[in-house]
Amino acid sequence: MYRKILVPVDLGHLDVLQKALATAGDLAKHHGIPVIYVGVTGTVPDAVARTPQEFARKLHDLAAAEAERHGITATAHPLTSPDPSADLSRVLRRAVRELGADLVVMASHPPSPLDWLMPSQGGSVAEHSEASVFIVR
Repeated sequence: MYRKILVPVDLGHLDVLQKALATAGDLAKHHGIPVIYVGVTGTVPDAVARTPQEFARKLHDLAAAEAERHGITATAHPLTSPDPSADLSRVLRRAVRELGADLVVMASHPPSPLDWLMPSQGGSVAEHSEASVFIVR
């Protein structure tokens, strides 16, 4: 059915990603397919990591932990952007295409009136990607 799952990860908000991480792990195990955890970091130090290399190590650790937890094959794909919050949708859509993912499993916030001004990342990926997108609230 699917060949590869891509899961966008914000290492600064892992607490709200648990349901999406579990969903991706369950789907990967059920279908016997790999998961790629994609994280986007900036070029300057932030609360998650002081350097892109430190961010990459943390993302690889998450992928290894999820692989062990769910009994799946998982890898990490860290990306760097000068402004992750402004570039996130574009960077994620490019990653989906370049990595050959045909299913994206991502967390989303509950809808709010603010969405009229700032559309959701999940909506943007779903609208502009060839992959199926599973939004987990």
